[in-house]
Amino acid sequence: MLKGRLGLESARVPHADRHGLIWLDRGELCVIDGCLHFVAGKDSLAPHVLQVPHQAISMILLGPGSSVTHDALRLLARHGTLMAAVGHDGVRMYTAPPLLPDRSDIARRQAELWGSPRRRISVARRMYALRLGEVLPHRDLDTLRGIEGSRVKTIYRLMAKKYDIEWKGRHYDREHPDAADIPNQAINHAATAVQAAAAIAVQSLAAIPQLGFIHEDSGQAFVLDVADLFRDTITLQIAFTAAKKAINGDDMTIDRLVRREASTVFRKQEVIPMMIDKIKLVLQTKDTDGVGSDRDA
Repeated sequence: MLKGRLGLESARVPHADRHGLIWLDRGELCVIDGCLHFVAGKDSLAPHVLQVPHQAISMILLGPGSSVTHDALRLLARHGTLMAAVGHDGVRMYTAPPLLPDRSDIARRQAELWGSPRRRISVARRMYALRLGEVLPHRDLDTLRGIEGSRVKTIYRLMAKKYDIEWKGRHYDREHPDAADIPNQAINHAATAVQAAAAIAVQSLAAIPQLGFIHEDSGQAFVLDVADLFRDTITLQIAFTAAKKAINGDDMTIDRLVRREASTVFRKQEVIPMMIDKIKLVLQTKDTDGVGSDRDA
């Protein structure tokens, strides 16, 4: 029997003292002799067995071709180690069982900021400042959205010019997403990939996905907030790079081209760790980006 309240004993190593994420794919996460292992090539003549230091990491990301045993889930829950099923290099976020961290400080801080209208707009202004590179004086969310939308249109044109791609404007039909031209399809797919990375970052910190500061109605509102912080620098870079390859005659579909490019960018630029840092920054008590503190928000 497992000890502790609700049948679970508290984790021996606090999340604050652990390392970050570990990526595993094409194998089985299982328990061997009481320890967590990842077995790759299980049915081959030379399987590779990796012992996973589950008490020293915050989250395990299982990529394509992976499976997990019941004993492994039990061990992860026992030690408070998170796990998520993701696409290759985090280009998709499929599910994250509720194996949550042993601290609630980030979630409580997020709820505290979100629950106060003046603090909520202060966080929104901080997020816009991170994106736009300047502190806007406006405190009305619709006004901020309008300014951001206008600047994004300019960025689209500049990115298209940089990659020598004809740009006819941003168009997206939810009912017929494949009807858009190649650049617009690439942006749609890239946005989905970056949102998956943002979902991983939010889950890894046990932040609350529903409590967004700019987005409001979506059940993934805060995930969308975080993803938008990287629209100009990551999403459009991925989209226009993949679009250029497609226009130049690459045989792969635009979806696959975007996934591959996103995988490379996520890995080389350490996008998910950057997102984790940004979440901590926007939810902090004191500002470092020039936006006034909660008291004068």
